[in-house]
Amino acid sequence: MNITEDTRTLALRVLLPGFTGTTLPAAYRELLEAGLGGVCYFGSNTADGPGALAALSAAIRAANPGAVIAVDEEGGDVSRLHTREPSPVLGAAALGGVGDLELTEAVGRWVGHELAAVGVTLDLAPDADVNSDPDNPVIGTRSFGVDPEQVAAHVAAWTRGLQSTGVAACAKHFPGHGDTATDSHLDLPRIDVDPDTLAARELVPFDAAVEAGTAAVMTSHIVVPALDPDRPATLSPLVLGMLREVLGFDGVVVSDALDMAGASAALGIPEAAVQALVAGCDLLCLGPDKPAPLVLEVRDAIVAAVESGRLDRERLVAAAGRITAMRVTPTATTPEVADATRQAGAAASAIRVDGDLPDLAGAVVVSVETVANIAVGDVAWGIAPDHRLDPGALAGGLPGEVPDDVPVVVQVRDAARRPEVLDLLQSVAASGRPAVVVEWGWPSPHGTGLPAISTRGSSAPGVAAVTELLRGAGWRR
Repeated sequence: MNITEDTRTLALRVLLPGFTGTTLPAAYRELLEAGLGGVCYFGSNTADGPGALAALSAAIRAANPGAVIAVDEEGGDVSRLHTREPSPVLGAAALGGVGDLELTEAVGRWVGHELAAVGVTLDLAPDADVNSDPDNPVIGTRSFGVDPEQVAAHVAAWTRGLQSTGVAACAKHFPGHGDTATDSHLDLPRIDVDPDTLAARELVPFDAAVEAGTAAVMTSHIVVPALDPDRPATLSPLVLGMLREVLGFDGVVVSDALDMAGASAALGIPEAAVQALVAGCDLLCLGPDKPAPLVLEVRDAIVAAVESGRLDRERLVAAAGRITAMRVTPTATTPEVADATRQAGAAASAIRVDGDLPDLAGAVVVSVETVANIAVGDVAWGIAPDHRLDPGALAGGLPGEVPDDVPVVVQVRDAARRPEVLDLLQSVAASGRPAVVVEWGWPSPHGTGLPAISTRGSSAPGVAAVTELLRGAGWRR
């Protein structure tokens, strides 16, 4: 093998793209056989259920036994394995609200067993962000809370639980995406905090994740001027150097998806990939639905960077070596399934109720179908509604198909940062009809005077707890 061919193989080994569909495309089989580092699953890959997903993983391993098989499975609102029904496990915000570290570790373990059963080797979780901005459009209920020490404890517990099953954990989004009001999928956020605040808040959970032995850490596409005024963390040697030198992390640094605007809007994906490697990323997530020619274009850009001297070949060798060495030893070898009863009880303890619930006998459930952020995606959430409302058609209040002579349960997500939803809730309040708001997003006051149930995120246990609460007020279905 000559030097150029070897570099081409190394360049493939650091790439983690996603493809469309529930079977392995021929072009991706060829990429894997040529050394492609791995595949990241998204909703289109998991749509046919666990049996088909396990078969897909087996096909990937047959083409490349060392390939990383990754997925975003955080529990709660972010699930790729559960898109048609709410996740069977509580999400981070609800677990933070419960405050039971043993349960948090168990949830990580339950997720790990499910992932191991379908051949996943790397879970891009847990979320280690401190959600210090309540209007955060991309973190919210994915965070364990607002207190750095609390978040740190839960991140460590979830990581221990997941990795006990042999599935590698990946704490994200370094150096912390919680204090932003911008979605890095769509733009380039900035966190304007001083170094002391960063150290005392954002970095605390990542330090805990490293201490807990996390196999990987994911970068964020955010600018932190206190560290690097010019480049997002994914492309910053200064930021990623701090992860290595200050936090002492020696595992795999995974880039957040390079197709996100925060990384590649101005550069394009191939150039973003080169700069991420130069900065210190090891495994480059390219995002979903990527055609094989784009993967080859990224590979060729990396090879060209090595040949021109922009990228040190030893940097590429080190990145590929870390990926190859990324293994965790399972200690919880007996498969477990999620304990629905235990979690429903915990979800009930995490719920906050503001105001007195009215008599809900005969109530109908309406859901305001606001579009979730890209990280959450198009997944089932909340109680199955009687009516689904288009958020763009709420100016006139509840539509005519919703009976006006019965109580109403209005399901929303992050209503406090959606003016059109707040206007609807105010119109319902002004009508005087018996009503209750169920907030499935980050708990924030609505200011409408309506009684409200705040859940800290959607999940099957959360749905069970809210259902029980509504039934206690007379609702029946």
